[in-house]
Amino acid sequence: MATVEKLTLSERMTQARARAADARGGAPAAAAPHRAASHAVPQARQAAPSGLGVPPVRTALQGGAAVTASGNSHGQGQGHGSATWQVPGKPGEALMLLPGQMHFGSQVASLRTLLGSCVAVTIWHPRRKLGGMCHFLLPSRPRKASDALDGRYGDEALETMVALLHKAGTQPNEYQAHLCGGADTMPEGSALKFNVGERNIEQGFSLVDRYGFEIQGVDVGEDVPRTVTLVLATGAVEMRRGKGKAPELNMTAAASARR
Repeated sequence: MATVEKLTLSERMTQARARAADARGGAPAAAAPHRAASHAVPQARQAAPSGLGVPPVRTALQGGAAVTASGNSHGQGQGHGSATWQVPGKPGEALMLLPGQMHFGSQVASLRTLLGSCVAVTIWHPRRKLGGMCHFLLPSRPRKASDALDGRYGDEALETMVALLHKAGTQPNEYQAHLCGGADTMPEGSALKFNVGERNIEQGFSLVDRYGFEIQGVDVGEDVPRTVTLVLATGAVEMRRGKGKAPELNMTAAASARR
């Protein structure tokens, strides 16, 4: 398992991108500056691609059964309020996750979510074709032992996903991971700076290191929304940026070369 080092957030981002590039066997893509660390103007945004090559998405239902490690349902899951945050999926479905939700399994065609200051962690097993995604809003919260786990918080979302992959007979270090999101969504010049995006990014890095996932790609920070998609058949992670100043990226994990 990777050791968490005493580095600044900017250094951790640079290090993670370098590790991802080494894992892919290529040079790292140029990354636009992170607004929380630097106020330099990011690169000009390129035209958005016409599509991501996955079926039309259906928004995940706010109720239903929690997903098991095999991708099937097994009754009611733990949730926040009346919502079930461990979302089920049908075979071949393109599943859209809402904030605070997660899915782990092998049956759906793809997982997709829209990010602002939130962070998504995607994981994928090259041999088993198991994959998952969580979308958390905050790093953590004060929690009693009796409190149900809640997918809105990064530590609880990843704890749940790791429990599911263990149930499937796999280990975190067998999975390729991507980390996306954490945008600075506060208006330029605002006196209110809660640094939610930056805190979420730091938590994402800490959790990936803690559990020992193999990090394959990182795209975090700046001031742009992102739509990230994980394709379960190939492990490709595709990301579309919203209106902003940063370029489009394709974070495909090159998983087919490893099979």
